[in-house]
Amino acid sequence: MTDFRFTPLTTTLPSSVPFVGPETQERARGGTFDARLGANENVFGPSPKAIQAMAEAGHWMYGDPENFDLRHALAAHHGCTIEHIVVGEGIDGLLGYLVRLFVAQGDAVVTSDGAYPTFNYHVAGFGGTLHKVDYVDDHEDPKALFDKARDVGAKLVYLANPDNPMGTWHDGATLSHALDNLPDGCLLVLDEAYVECAPKGTAPEISADDPRVIRLRTFSKAYGMAGARVGYAIGHPDLIVAFNKVRNHFGMNRAAQAGALAALLDTDYTADVLGKIAKARDTIATIAANNGLKALPSATNFVAIDCGQDGAFAKRVLEALIAQGLFVRMPFAAPQNRCIRISCGTDAQLQLFAKALPIALDAAAKG
Repeated sequence: MTDFRFTPLTTTLPSSVPFVGPETQERARGGTFDARLGANENVFGPSPKAIQAMAEAGHWMYGDPENFDLRHALAAHHGCTIEHIVVGEGIDGLLGYLVRLFVAQGDAVVTSDGAYPTFNYHVAGFGGTLHKVDYVDDHEDPKALFDKARDVGAKLVYLANPDNPMGTWHDGATLSHALDNLPDGCLLVLDEAYVECAPKGTAPEISADDPRVIRLRTFSKAYGMAGARVGYAIGHPDLIVAFNKVRNHFGMNRAAQAGALAALLDTDYTADVLGKIAKARDTIATIAANNGLKALPSATNFVAIDCGQDGAFAKRVLEALIAQGLFVRMPFAAPQNRCIRISCGTDAQLQLFAKALPIALDAAAKG
């Protein structure tokens, strides 16, 4: 038997991943999905200018390890300086670096039960102790999160606004006010992956110099570049510079850098896509209502649909949709797991969903 000298922590971790991708499921079922509506991807794709920029990037060269041009453009976009911006391999990559910077064995971290699982995955990977609070009316609860952080002496507290997996949101003023309850020495990790899809005023007016908060953004959702893996964080310069101690300096490929810069500057295209996402949300809500179900109000590029019973019933609905060739997902913690989650798709994709949903509900009811 091979005896690898893993760390003691590594030997305690489960051999699992936060998500099972659609490609894995396609291989298992021996065929491709007719509609990919489960990964919160932007099916409308990136700006043609971004596609052109990526195609024309000098692929034989490493990407700029300082992400200089993209950081300058992002700083101008957000009204801050380049020293307030770090770019990384999607929000997932940045979360890994952030946890590595802050969390040692046994350090306390707080999140919501059922919130985005990749954060939890990184915390476990560095030996942190994860404390959870419940959702309230399908919303993350800032007060409960911050109270728990005070109780356990947490270094980090994670909050997504808008939320994944429920699509719900708090207005920015609510979060700004809630910050008064954040305990000293605790950093709020504010995941704003979907904020471009949200109503005006969802993003809180927080100075980039505020040392209490780091804000995470991505090009995977509104900008349609999930496959390129481009994320960035906005925070106090002393925090941002610390990422240089642990990040993969050549982690960003040159094409992704060029594509993100072009996408950021093509504001007309982004506005058009956001309109399509809003229309798709309305269509999904109508499909749900036509089947006697309730769609939760959403500020994201997906909609959570309440299946009206428990998690076991929702899972049967999901499995019946998958059997019909539709890739969908569902929340994994009760009571949110009474829902299935549908990404905003094209008209053709949502027509497939409209046809498949009543069949799935009937199959689920029969058990």
